[in-house]
Amino acid sequence: MTLWNEKFKEMPLVAILRGLSPEEAIDVSTVLVEAGIKILEVPLNSPNPLESISKMKAHFMDQAIIGAGTVLTGEAAKQVHDNGGELIVAPNLNADVAAMSKKCGMIYCPGILTPTEAFNALALGADALKIFPADAHPPSYIKSIRAVLPRDTTIIPTGGVEPDTIATYYQVGANGFGAGSSLYKPGKSLNEIAEMAVKLVSATKDVIHP
Repeated sequence: MTLWNEKFKEMPLVAILRGLSPEEAIDVSTVLVEAGIKILEVPLNSPNPLESISKMKAHFMDQAIIGAGTVLTGEAAKQVHDNGGELIVAPNLNADVAAMSKKCGMIYCPGILTPTEAFNALALGADALKIFPADAHPPSYIKSIRAVLPRDTTIIPTGGVEPDTIATYYQVGANGFGAGSSLYKPGKSLNEIAEMAVKLVSATKDVIHP
């Protein structure tokens, strides 16, 4: 939790590396870490995701938080932990995933959309709430849901996050931002990934360290 707090405070961007292969894991993640993104998530519907997570964690150690996305079962969460993962992100709320994440001492960030889901997630020990899909609703939705949640709730909109939308999300109460296909997708060159990473980091710094 201490490492999460440190890295999230420094740069509250979560890179979603859907489709990442183990062969490119170190090269892609190095580009991101060098740009300032220190929280990296490999969705479990990527090729051999546990191998990528293991390689990335062994390479970066405490320089970055490495975890998994699209974690749908408690057993999958345990496998992530056993391969060095420290962060569990999901598109949904699942009690088994929550329980295993907490048992293993990992950060748990489930996907939620409604107030009911948000409060259920917090009751299950969620460390942060992933508003997903964020681009299905106007940013003002975050302002509305933020109004009823505990003040210290960490909200991370995911889906449709671009450099020019970060300020808007921050102004309505977002604490961090999940960047997926705008940042990485299979076939993107390292230069393209680096350029977008720099833009996202710059836009985030503009709002959190004006």
